[in-house]
Amino acid sequence: MQIDPSELLVIVGETASGKTALAIELAREHGGEIVGADSVQVYRGFDIGSGKPGREELGGVVHHLLDVADPDEDFDAARFVELADAAIADVRARGKLPIVCGGTYLWVRALLHGLAAAPRAPKELRAELQREVEALGSPALHARLAVVDPRSAARLHPNDAVRIVRALEVHATTGRPLSEWQEEHGFRTVRHRARQVAIRHPRAEIEARIERRIDGMLAAGWVDEVRGLLERYPRARAMSAVGYAEVRTHLEGKLEGDLRTAIVRATKTFARRQRTWLAKAPVEWIAR
Repeated sequence: MQIDPSELLVIVGETASGKTALAIELAREHGGEIVGADSVQVYRGFDIGSGKPGREELGGVVHHLLDVADPDEDFDAARFVELADAAIADVRARGKLPIVCGGTYLWVRALLHGLAAAPRAPKELRAELQREVEALGSPALHARLAVVDPRSAARLHPNDAVRIVRALEVHATTGRPLSEWQEEHGFRTVRHRARQVAIRHPRAEIEARIERRIDGMLAAGWVDEVRGLLERYPRARAMSAVGYAEVRTHLEGKLEGDLRTAIVRATKTFARRQRTWLAKAPVEWIAR
């Protein structure tokens, strides 16, 4: 792949599409370092289920923005942009190529185009909504969001508690849906001139890759990982992430049906949402 070092290379795409492997390959080939854009991999201890690359997989390639927050910390798009900007500047200052890589496209868009100016909500309101998530479950709040902000609800997974809470608090604070704030912002400002690349796989192949990946994670001890995290961090923010939410429900004895089936179903749904986001993005699709 020919790379223009004046552009920010960004690797995005569906879960299990091979983003990290491509980023590592390009980093080795072009003297680069990876800047993660994954809303689960930023948390310490969320390793197996997030597909966080280990030392052996990285093979000496430097990967920024892994393990930068404790599981019970708030970590939003604004903090990601701040840390990613700093990492990108550091990599370039040392004459290396920064390669942004991750599946949290909302964070990638914020990095490249900035954030909508929706105000922060009072901490008390966020705490109240988080208590409701714990008591009722994030799907119940997702249903509430669908009433006041159907466009935001349509793009968010029912288990995405962090972003559901954010959308609800914006509406409660301003009386306007978050989607309206974002539409006004338009994401037209260019913060980084970038080349966005995604790996194209036929849908059947992506779904097979997802199943193989989940089988490997379960075999590697994902359930035990979640059990340990729940013991130490019962209110861990990333526990609402796809897959982690299903394992938690399983450990609480509330999951109906087979755990593997539930994770596969939720992950395939998430992958479809990722395809929908990327269909509207200026992404260059490549075959692997």
